[in-house]
Amino acid sequence: MIRSGGDIDAMLREHMRLTAAESQKTAWAEAEAWGIEPEIMAEAALAAALGAMVAEGGEDAALTLIESMRQRVVQGAFEPEQTRH
Repeated sequence: MIRSGGDIDAMLREHMRLTAAESQKTAWAEAEAWGIEPEIMAEAALAAALGAMVAEGGEDAALTLIESMRQRVVQGAFEPEQTRH
């Protein structure tokens, strides 16, 4: 099967997203092991992410990310998954 450049880019982006998510999970687990409270970890992670976004794309990029994440929270995207039978 021949894949288009767009397909390859999408696959690469998904791979990078999954790798980043796994790195974050590892860091989160390590911080939990040290007894750091979830609220402190979340604030530190968000501050680092937003700082990087401002540095790379300016305030508008960071605000776009915040709004996107807000919409995902409202839509329930971060609710624990329900067990399926």
